[in-house]
Amino acid sequence: MSSSSVQEPSYMAAAGGDGPSTSLITTKESIYSDPKKQKGRRHLTKWLNPGVLLPLAAGVIFLLLWELEMFHKLFDLKKYQLPLPSAIWEAMRENYSLLLSYTGYTLSEAVLGMLTGSACGFLIALAATAWPRWGGGSLTLVAALNAVPIVALAPIMNLWFGDGIGSRAAIVTATTMAAMAINAYKGMSAVDPLALDLMHSYAAGKPAVFRYLRIQNSLPYVFTALKINATASMIGAIVGEFFFSSRGLGYLLSNSIKVAKMPLGWSCIVLAAVAGVIFYLVVERLEKVFIKWHSSQRS
Repeated sequence: MSSSSVQEPSYMAAAGGDGPSTSLITTKESIYSDPKKQKGRRHLTKWLNPGVLLPLAAGVIFLLLWELEMFHKLFDLKKYQLPLPSAIWEAMRENYSLLLSYTGYTLSEAVLGMLTGSACGFLIALAATAWPRWGGGSLTLVAALNAVPIVALAPIMNLWFGDGIGSRAAIVTATTMAAMAINAYKGMSAVDPLALDLMHSYAAGKPAVFRYLRIQNSLPYVFTALKINATASMIGAIVGEFFFSSRGLGYLLSNSIKVAKMPLGWSCIVLAAVAGVIFYLVVERLEKVFIKWHSSQRS
């Protein structure tokens, strides 16, 4: 009896409304109920993710080793062969306006060519799915066109479209058409048979089946092709500028190598890589917006 009488007040004090535990719980609930604090915690968790920290740390270490000339010693390179990051940064700072203008010009060629090539590839996939008898042959022709080297396409496109943005856009169109055609055709063909039977049971016509089933099912494949084309288009535009151009990163890179201005040439390479990454991230963001219903976007 004595033990129970001693323990009871302590239990009541711990469970009472005026004790310190109540204020602790209230404070904790107020922290988690504040939307601003929750958003800040989410941002902090995102940046502390190993998937973000590890690549950043690897990049910093890589640049540090490069600046300390470790790669020069390892591969027996001279500074004019592989400029230091500080020299590249200085060249970018001194030629900021020129590099920015030429980056925009090359990016315009890449975007225009990619949109045209992707649209043509999607139309080919649409026609190949609607008329399967010749669908395989059309995809084979597109794949054969994609197998033609860019160095062979560049002179032909220059003769057809002149020494302007049209020739490089045509090169990018030819190099991005196949990825879209093949991926979109796969997405339109790989529909669920049960869903197809359901559409037929509703007496849906061919246009309705394409609109509500086949095209919807092909969207993840379409965005996969767009992400592939985002980087391939930059390659096509830059290589096309090597041969016939008076502007652009490829033109500036070619001239910089000829006159041994390697820091400026490497500046073109860095900006081309940055533009390609930004282009890819834009397509990835559009994918999250347009197909957020897909299972790949729910994680």
